[in-house]
Amino acid sequence: MNLTMLSILIFLTGFLLVLGFHQARQPVGPSVAKRVKTISSSEDGASPSRKEDTKDLPRKLLAAFGNLRLLNRMGRGMDKQLEESDVPLSGGEFMALALASMLITFLFFSGATLNPLVGLAAGAMMLFIPFFLVKRARAKRLASFNAQICDALTIMSNSLRAGFSFMQSMDMVRKEMPEPISKEFSRTFREVNLGASTERALQNLSRRVNSDDLDLVITAVLIQRQVGGNLAEVLDKIAETIRERVRLQGEIKTLTAQGRLSGMVIGFLPVILAFFMLLVNPSYLMELITHPVGRVMLLMAVAGELVGFLFIRRIIRIRV
Repeated sequence: MNLTMLSILIFLTGFLLVLGFHQARQPVGPSVAKRVKTISSSEDGASPSRKEDTKDLPRKLLAAFGNLRLLNRMGRGMDKQLEESDVPLSGGEFMALALASMLITFLFFSGATLNPLVGLAAGAMMLFIPFFLVKRARAKRLASFNAQICDALTIMSNSLRAGFSFMQSMDMVRKEMPEPISKEFSRTFREVNLGASTERALQNLSRRVNSDDLDLVITAVLIQRQVGGNLAEVLDKIAETIRERVRLQGEIKTLTAQGRLSGMVIGFLPVILAFFMLLVNPSYLMELITHPVGRVMLLMAVAGELVGFLFIRRIIRIRV
């Protein structure tokens, strides 16, 4: 057994001992707040015990590692992002999954190449992939929610004019609209049925979605509940404002398409040229990497590329 494999085994042994020690100190059973959150977010209102009985073995193992105090502390900043992206994981479970994928990648590439540095680089790259996927899912879900909110406001205003209450109009959106807006409104409706106030349920909805358009709607609803007024007319005005803003965003996106394309060309053209030169004449490009002056020039070129990309992105980003 070589030194690399011995180091890996020692690391795994120590890691598992630390995890086992933290797991032994964890309290048994979820807290009351977690149970209420589980019931309010479930589709059929099943209790946590019923839900836990239906989990498969990998999900139970992931939940066990995710409940560790150390991983919970590491993934505390990811809880809100996971909730906004509708990923059914806690911050601790997400960190356990990310670290496990990094460790597996490290072991695979270290064993395949017999070079721990290659495995370390591959594991570091794998560690950032789950964070990128969560960020992408969060942006995609937010865009889908914002695209549905105008139709939801129209349904709610028509329901209010027909004599329904505000919560009944939200229930109409839950029944008529697709996800993600139907799922979020369903959670809000279920929270009210479980005893939460309407104001608290709407604030929780705003925290989960983190949408500027939804914040505008919730602010208007909360003010109307305090001072009175025609809520159906208010919702119609907000829907009209949101539609106008979406139209302006589309026009801005069209006008800035050339700038965004220029930024992509500036960013990828040097990389493509370097790859082409590496295929055609490798010795010509290797001089840039091996010579000290060439390495300095390469670092300056990369820094200039990043500055130019960020500068163009800053110019074409216009908030409406």
